[in-house]
Formats: sequence, structure tokens, C-alpha cells
Amino acid sequence: MKRNKCLFIAICALFVGIVSAVPVSRAQEASNPTLRERAKAKAQEEKVKSETAAHKMREPFWKRLDEAMLEQLGTPAYTPPPPGATPAPRRIPPAPFDSPPFPAGDWQIGGSPIIGDPGELAPYPLMQAMYDGPGGDAWKKSKIQIYGWINFSGNISTSHPSNASQNGNFPLIYDERPNRMELNQFVVYLERLADENQTDHIDWGFRISTLYGLDYRFTISRGLFSDQLLKNNSYSGFDMPMVYFDLYIPNVFQGMNIRIGRIISEPDIEAQLAPNNLMATHSLLYGFDNYTQTGIFTTTKINDQWTIQAGLSNGTDVALWQKDPGNQPTGTVMIQWTAPNQMDSIYAGDNAFNDGKFGYNNLQQIVGTWTHKFNDKIYSTTEAWYMYMEDAINHPTKDVPFQSGSFPVRSGYAPEWAVLNYTMFRLSRDAFFTVRNEYFNDKVGSRTGFATPYTEHSIGITWWPDKLITIRPELRYDHSYDVPAYNNGTRHDQFVFTTDVIFHF
Repeated sequence: MKRNKCLFIAICALFVGIVSAVPVSRAQEASNPTLRERAKAKAQEEKVKSETAAHKMREPFWKRLDEAMLEQLGTPAYTPPPPGATPAPRRIPPAPFDSPPFPAGDWQIGGSPIIGDPGELAPYPLMQAMYDGPGGDAWKKSKIQIYGWINFSGNISTSHPSNASQNGNFPLIYDERPNRMELNQFVVYLERLADENQTDHIDWGFRISTLYGLDYRFTISRGLFSDQLLKNNSYSGFDMPMVYFDLYIPNVFQGMNIRIGRIISEPDIEAQLAPNNLMATHSLLYGFDNYTQTGIFTTTKINDQWTIQAGLSNGTDVALWQKDPGNQPTGTVMIQWTAPNQMDSIYAGDNAFNDGKFGYNNLQQIVGTWTHKFNDKIYSTTEAWYMYMEDAINHPTKDVPFQSGSFPVRSGYAPEWAVLNYTMFRLSRDAFFTVRNEYFNDKVGSRTGFATPYTEHSIGITWWPDKLITIRPELRYDHSYDVPAYNNGTRHDQFVFTTDVIFHF
């Protein structure tokens, strides 16, 4: 009886406590101005957002675009995650680098999205203006984005144009013409990124790119818009360097991507598209190797350490329908290994192999890159390749016309090899400093027209004032050893100061 009485008293006490707590809590809320102000501010914020969204829906497109640009011009390029923040969903180890300011966050690999990453891209102003307008929800649901950039540069050089050629800076490329400003690239992408983080369904993506400017000279394929260069030697022109379709199949090992179409060649630290580069100018190693290929390319992630790529194309820098000795079945095999501690990566293979017959850029290329991360502020990447063509001739023909401005100085086997190092030092949240050194040996002049070894040494800074603008000043010194190659073949040495600017939209 005593125990039952105690239990009854406890239940009554608990009931009284619950009932009495409600009015006390309400009284506290009513008497607490901070809680009232927060609730009122939140309601006001939601109201403003709703009114703003409704207003933007009625605005003309160009007005929304202007507002989006002004908003993003004040947005930092990189915002560090707050302490304790949950990382973005990703079934592979965290990205080793911050991008921006670095051009890429993941270890080097070409010809494929990063398998294991969601592939999400924050909208740039053009896309934001479309999201804010009529049909914005449909655009978001489709995952299709339209964006691009304008890239222009200027250089001051110890070389000069001549009556014979404007290309006094050559073999430096892309800015071959000394002491002038250039529109390098006006680029627009139309793309959809497959979600290659998930593993429960097949997904797809695509990219259609257009490029106008000086740099078309270094992406063009013979037979595709190539009269601009090969017949007219135009300094500004149009190209479509990437037109491809992606199919992601999640249940092949840890995921397979199949890419069909025209792609930027898989290897190399650098790329033709300006935002993907660590400096304003290109190395000699990159300037004279394979540029684009058209075919089918597979990328299979075996596990967290190993990825294997295999592809079949019709050659290098030649259209499918073009009659050319280099238009023939061409294989590609590349392998990527990343260390379990995420401090090293090796990416190597045979980028292009066929019978090696002399053709328009029918380059046989064995290539490899080792990247080492010292810490979050310093990393280094080193690339080497060996290339060759068989039975080269020392003059243009109908079958093999003008090719990169040069032909070997003697006929026969035409080899070249090169080694290149980039080392990057993070200076701040939005900037890093780069040192580049390379050795390039064009043994019979088949790529530059001068049979000589070269060295090149450069320093530069990449700075993002905000999300939409990248500025890259650079100082560069080039030297040719056996014969003078610079200033239209009259000097062994060349100093160039270059600055380029990229404006994203």
C-alpha cells in the first residue's frame, strides 16, 4: 500500500510539472525580446526572398544577368568550410587541392569526369539568370548548364615581328606574336554532368564547346574548320574542341565512364582551355604534343588507388572524313594510381599508337606524370614524354600540308622528348605562386622547325580577386642551344612578360 501511494504521488508531481511548464515557457518567449526579434527577422527574410524571386521572374533576362554578375563579382572565389562542417557527399577520398584557386581539385586525369564525385557545378551568372527566370526550375531539374569565359592577354618580349613572319615569339605558344594584346579565347559550354557519385542507376552527360580567338590555331583538326589556318593562316578563328557524350555505368568495378566524341587528349598537366592551366603561357612540352582526338574512350575505376583508361580513335588532330596518313585506327591506354595517403599520384601510358606513318600530327606518344603533395600549401607535378613519327619528310605535300608551322630539317625517323616540372606555393586563400622549368629536345626539328634542345624557366602568380575574375602575370625565359630559334630564327634567347585575364560568365 505504501509503495502504491508513493507511485501515485510521483505521477501527480510529474503531471503538475508538465502542465506548469507550458505557460512558463510561453511566458519566457513572450518576455524574451531576442527570441521575438529572431522570429520576426526570419519571417521578414523569407518574405523578402519570396518578393525578390517574384520580382526577378518579371524582369527581362538581361536585367537578371546584370544583377547576377554584380552579385558574383563580390563573391570570393574560395570560401573555406566552417569548422565542423560536413563534407560534400563523395564516395572517394577528399579532393587533395582547393579549386579555386588551383585549376583542379582532384589528381590529374583526362577524358572522363571524376568517378566517385557528384559532379555538381555552382551556377555562374548566365545560368543564375536563367534559374531566376521563367522555366528556372526546369533548367535545374535538367542539370543542363550554359557557361563560359573570355580570356585575353598581353605580352612584352625581347623578340619582334619581321617582314617574313609575325610570329617572333615562336616556339613560345600560344602568344606567338610579340608585344601586343590578344583575344585568346571566347568559350561557351553547353553541358550536363553525370552524377558519378551514386551507384544505383546509369547516368549520362554531354558537352558541346565553342571557341573563338587566337587559340583556335592550337585546337584545330585537319578537315574540321581547318581552312582558317591551313589555307588562310588566320590569327583568329572558330573551333569546337570538345563535342562528346558520356555514359556512366556504376556497377562495373567502382564505376565506368564511356566517352564518345571529340575530346582534349587525355594526358598532360596543361589543357587548351584557359581556366584549366596553372600559368598564362604554355610549356613547350604541351605546345607540341597531341591536342585533340575523336573516338570512344573508357575510364574504369578499379578501386580507390587504380583507374584504367582504354580508347580507340582515328588519330590525332584529324577529322574522321579527312584523307590523311594519320587518319587510321589509333589506340590509347592510360593508368592512374593514387597513394592511399592521398599524397602522390602517377598517371602514365601510351596516349596514341598506330603504325606511326608520317601524317598531320600523327604523333606516337608515350607519356607519364608524377604529382606529389607536400602539404596543403605546396605541391609539385612532373611530366615527361617521348614522341615520334616514321618516314618523315622535310617539306609539305598534298597528303601532309602545313603542320604546326614546321617540318623536320631532315627526312626519316622524327623523334622528340621532353621533361617538365611545375611547383606551386599557396600564397593566400585566393592566390598561388608557380615555378615552371622544362627541357625539350626537338632532335630533327619536326615540331618547331629547329633541330635543337630548348630550356624554359618561368615564374607566375594566379590570383582570383573574386569568383568571376582570374589574373595571371608571368615572367618567362627561353633558350635554344644548337641553333637560334627565337626572334624568327635570329636569337638563342628570349625574355617575355605576359599577363592574361579570364572573365567567367
